[in-house]
Amino acid sequence: MAFNPEEINQEKLEALQGKVMTDVAGSMGLILAYMGDRLDLYSALVEVSPATSQDLADSTGLDERYVREWLAANAGSGYIEYDAGSKKFSMTPEQAVIFSAEGHPHCMQGFFQAVVSAYLDEPKATEAFRSGKGLPWGDHNTCLFSGTERFFRPMYAANLVDAWIPALEGVREKLEAGAKVADVGCGHGSSTIIMAKAFPNSTIHGFDFHKPSIEQARARARDAGVASNTIFEVVTAKEYPGTGYDLVTIFDALHDMGDPVGASAHILKSLGSGGTFMLVEPIAGDALEENLHPLGQIFYAFSTMICTMASKSQEVGLALGAQAGEKRLTQVLREGGFTHIRRAAETPTNMVLEARA
Repeated sequence: MAFNPEEINQEKLEALQGKVMTDVAGSMGLILAYMGDRLDLYSALVEVSPATSQDLADSTGLDERYVREWLAANAGSGYIEYDAGSKKFSMTPEQAVIFSAEGHPHCMQGFFQAVVSAYLDEPKATEAFRSGKGLPWGDHNTCLFSGTERFFRPMYAANLVDAWIPALEGVREKLEAGAKVADVGCGHGSSTIIMAKAFPNSTIHGFDFHKPSIEQARARARDAGVASNTIFEVVTAKEYPGTGYDLVTIFDALHDMGDPVGASAHILKSLGSGGTFMLVEPIAGDALEENLHPLGQIFYAFSTMICTMASKSQEVGLALGAQAGEKRLTQVLREGGFTHIRRAAETPTNMVLEARA
């Protein structure tokens, strides 16, 4: 049924248009922020602030006219500061953290990189809508792999050892004494390496079905000095080898799997007596209406472009989505055979579920 122009509320129309304009401004701000990261403009500005466009161009070896326009756009976004009297640009400590502090939990550049990957992969995602087929993780632009790792690694570093593992019953003591751990869907190995560093007496196995990510993980483990207590293998979550694991972990990946129930059942079989499965997933309410806020919007958008398509590209294709919620995740774990499930910890963006036989 076509809309009736006479039914349009002008005030509501203008408010919605204003929101869209804000979103457009934000989308342009993010692509320029991504470029600023690639060109090292933010970190250079931190070093030479306050600076004119010529100062920054000289510092980076870039074209001054382009740098000037980039600075103007960033000042308009509120990403950097501009002093009209001196005509110089600078960054506050908070801006420096968000845009240039690599490895800081609040640095957003990895997030921006993942957003760019979604734009680059739009033709593939659009075709998936038409065909109903999935889009495998490995078929995405490489920006997604790097951006995901850059965004999640600082959060894992800040929470995994000091908050999440201590929240699990008796797990920290096992890891300190020497435990066998499987990190399933490990990607570039950030979580694997963090655990290997913190618990040198334990052996951490990193499993992922994406070969380039496993190759990257092995290289990073060598660089981090934990090659002796890490083992990486290319294998799916339903087929990884070994039994007697004291701890199995999945970080922000179960909802991407085609058969999360099958993966859960395999995890249960691989655990030793008294073993624990730690599942980290995006935080969400159990109903759509509970997730209609900016964070939920972001998770649903990434889930549309990446997570559900990854799941539908695999067998079963359950397509949980990134906002499955604790109730649905608990159901999946119970169908996999787990009987004791509780929320052990949470952050503003993630929930940590502890599952036992």
